[in-house]
Amino acid sequence: MGTPTHPSGQGFPDTLVQAALASIRALPQAVPVWGLSMLQGTGKSTFAAQLARAATDAGLRPAVLSLDDFYLTRAARKTLAHEVHPLLETRGPPGTHDLPLALATLRALREGRSVKLPRFDKLADDRAPESQWPTLEAPAQLVIFEGWCLGTPAQELAALVAPINALEREEDRDGLWRSTCNAALARDYPALWKTCDALWFLQPPGFDNVVAWRWQAEQQLKAAHPGQAGMTRAQLERFVQHYERVSRQALRTLPRLADRVIAVDAQRRVVGH
Repeated sequence: MGTPTHPSGQGFPDTLVQAALASIRALPQAVPVWGLSMLQGTGKSTFAAQLARAATDAGLRPAVLSLDDFYLTRAARKTLAHEVHPLLETRGPPGTHDLPLALATLRALREGRSVKLPRFDKLADDRAPESQWPTLEAPAQLVIFEGWCLGTPAQELAALVAPINALEREEDRDGLWRSTCNAALARDYPALWKTCDALWFLQPPGFDNVVAWRWQAEQQLKAAHPGQAGMTRAQLERFVQHYERVSRQALRTLPRLADRVIAVDAQRRVVGH
């Protein structure tokens, strides 16, 4: 798999990457966990890869983790879909991550142990076989942890009553799915969020940009893996609706919760930092 590229083809400004590296160096922890929260399609993998290269060039050994790599297996999500709600078969929303695996992996990195880094195959929509997980042989000196909803708190229960899109209106009429996801976000995710010693949030103009950005990312994924179908545009538009509620919650809350907020425009260019 090649190095992720920003959809603009230019990546993020080196001054921003160096500022992020400086913020990591300032953390007091022996093996700091630096969190990067960005909505879908904004360029999380690109930023994380650029930062990892900068850290390596500076003589540090980074480990890069994505929240996406801790999705539950397809079989586990099918079980949730059968036992709780059909929409839980779709990866992404709170409640569809293997949090014990995430916490165990981060703990092993903190303790300087050799560890396999989980990987998720998005085109296959399943966790990659453990034999394909990269092994970090030497102890990591920092952890770059990126995720689409990293640090986002749960909503108030009253906010769950009204559906916000067609998916919720037509497939979650009683609100069970969104209530289940929100309950998981309130109950289970704070322990994972607390592993981050610092959190940066790259803030887009709004959620409406996400569909176009995510479609571009899907096209890049298909180009990198010829012969695999991926999603059609209609499938992707429905898919992104699974993320809309928590994405809008992130846009409302993370600007006051993150340690640093970086604004990007509709073309994903950094507005100011």
